[in-house]
Amino acid sequence: MKIKLINPNTTSRMTDLMAVCARGIAAPGTEIVAATSSMGPPSIESWYDESLALPGLLAEVAAGEREGVDGYVIACFGDPGLFAARELARGPVVGIAEAAMHAASVVAPGFSVVTTLSRTTGMAWHLAERYGMKRFCRNVRAIDVAVLDLDQPGSGARRLITDECRRALEEDAADAIVLGCAGMADLGRAIEDAIGAPVVEGVTAALKWTEALVALGLATAKRGEYARPLPKRYDGPLADFSPRDAA
Repeated sequence: MKIKLINPNTTSRMTDLMAVCARGIAAPGTEIVAATSSMGPPSIESWYDESLALPGLLAEVAAGEREGVDGYVIACFGDPGLFAARELARGPVVGIAEAAMHAASVVAPGFSVVTTLSRTTGMAWHLAERYGMKRFCRNVRAIDVAVLDLDQPGSGARRLITDECRRALEEDAADAIVLGCAGMADLGRAIEDAIGAPVVEGVTAALKWTEALVALGLATAKRGEYARPLPKRYDGPLADFSPRDAA
């Protein structure tokens, strides 16, 4: 099977990191196609960033449909454009927050999310409510390190994340941790070993969920909300995104 992992920001080094993590856990015979958005913000840390990331993300989904991709992972914890991507895609589309929260709810009665900036905690709570996960989510915590600084020498990000995860276990009555940023994709196992509790990282969780759905032969429903967008002409710079009849 062929699964496309889409980084909806324009920072290719993040895509490379996520691709290594996804390929390290993929089943034999699964091809991972990693794509970086060609337009939009270099990181997604606000509703404004998220909104302007959508054209680039959806262009990658449309390209994947032409290339015969079997399923998609949206590799940003805000799960931007998830429902719109499902309208375009034949195969399953999974967001990393969606996958991580559901996985955590299976392995523990309650989890806390540890993310980057405090301003994004509301976005994580919004997703927890949307996915029916609010009753499992004990808290959303932030280390106040920007996404693009996570891998920078001297940021202390790994230590800050690990310490915040420990506090979540002690103070939130959480039994598991969800890492709330795709840029943390390589940290899950080390933090889990350090804190002695399950740590769910969304890129790998979403990859395995997508593999399972494809293996089960499950496609995205094409009735109702996930039907293809109605053909119409868009104007201005978005004219090339005008929906057309499915091939």
